[in-house]
Amino acid sequence: MPFGPVEPGGRNLNVDILRGFALLGILTMNIGVFALPGAAMFNPRVAGGFEGLDRLIWWISHLFFSMKFMTIFSMLFGAGLILMFTRAEDKNARLGPVYYRRILWLFVIGMIHAYFIWYGDILVSYALTGVLIFLFRRLKPRTLLILGVGILAFGLVAQYGSGALFKFIKGQADLAVEIKARGEILTMEQSGMLEAWQEMKKGFAPEPERLEEEIAAMRGSYWQTVSHRAIEVVGMQTYAFLTMIFWRTFGVMLLGMALFKWGVFTGMRSRAFYWKCVIVGYVVGLSGSWYGGSLLEQNKFNFIYMFMGGMTCDWFATVFTALGHTGVVMLICQAGGLARLRSLLAAVGQTALSNYLFQSLICTAIFNGWGLGLFASFNRSTLILFVLGVWAIQLPLSGWWVKRFRFGPAEWLWRSLTYWKVQPMRR
Repeated sequence: MPFGPVEPGGRNLNVDILRGFALLGILTMNIGVFALPGAAMFNPRVAGGFEGLDRLIWWISHLFFSMKFMTIFSMLFGAGLILMFTRAEDKNARLGPVYYRRILWLFVIGMIHAYFIWYGDILVSYALTGVLIFLFRRLKPRTLLILGVGILAFGLVAQYGSGALFKFIKGQADLAVEIKARGEILTMEQSGMLEAWQEMKKGFAPEPERLEEEIAAMRGSYWQTVSHRAIEVVGMQTYAFLTMIFWRTFGVMLLGMALFKWGVFTGMRSRAFYWKCVIVGYVVGLSGSWYGGSLLEQNKFNFIYMFMGGMTCDWFATVFTALGHTGVVMLICQAGGLARLRSLLAAVGQTALSNYLFQSLICTAIFNGWGLGLFASFNRSTLILFVLGVWAIQLPLSGWWVKRFRFGPAEWLWRSLTYWKVQPMRR
């Protein structure tokens, strides 16, 4: 039988609601990446303010938002594969060719997004990881769960390795500085280590002149911004992907596949089960993130410490908090509450790719030089107002759109390319 896009009436409303909820929540983390120097993502003291209300906003974000909503979104990507696989099995259709075309075009869209719109793109990482998770689609939920946890644990080992490398380079650079201070000539290797450490500091603990250079580039012309960020995009898609992003994404997607098979994302479990998700998820997740955040603050967000164990608590705590958020959403869905909000969230979830790209376009237009050029102009407490403003646009606009069209504009293009057929747009 022919295998095509799921019909609007065949979508699982609870999954769409959760996806929309996750997508909007992601912006609370991404807004700092849009609006502040890149180093502020690792060290909030670099920019954005870390006193009074700004510090409180950072802590709220760290506990409830940072990586939590991205975790839900990543889990739902894995769940989407299982949903496609189930539909293909029901129709006795081959999923492989369709799935890999889908992944290929997601990669293309992600590359365009990363290099020409916003360097913080996650679509390329999803596409690359998606190539691999297809091989695990038939596994039992318990096996997927064990594999997911194991891969997440290995990701911590990879992070520790990065931290150990950073520490080694710093040690060699410090030694080179001492040699240079004595008036001795550095060897080529020593000069290389000193230069490598100085470059490394630019990304995590930049000097004031480096911050000024970044701010000027981001407030400059479109091509100044694109060229300035291109090197960072390459770094994210290579070293950062292999040492951290891949293991995180891969592990969480496998967890999502397991949870979908168990009916967690579709609202099929009991209310008692979802209450357990809320209680256990928040108790373990929030306490872990609080403890980890406290240690990071005590160590002044030293990035070597961060990679050599400082992110350990939050690495797994985010998964538990994400389960707590999921439990809350499913309980509301089961109770039938907040009907209007659920409808709008479902619309956002149904057009998630379009809304993700739309967030990038809105925020780069506000903060980059080709738009209003407001980069590094606001503290964290003020940036929350921009998040609320984007939500206020996306929620009603998505609701209006899905009443008239079958797909979001990006979804329409993605599906048309995937199935080699122009999809009908209007309902």
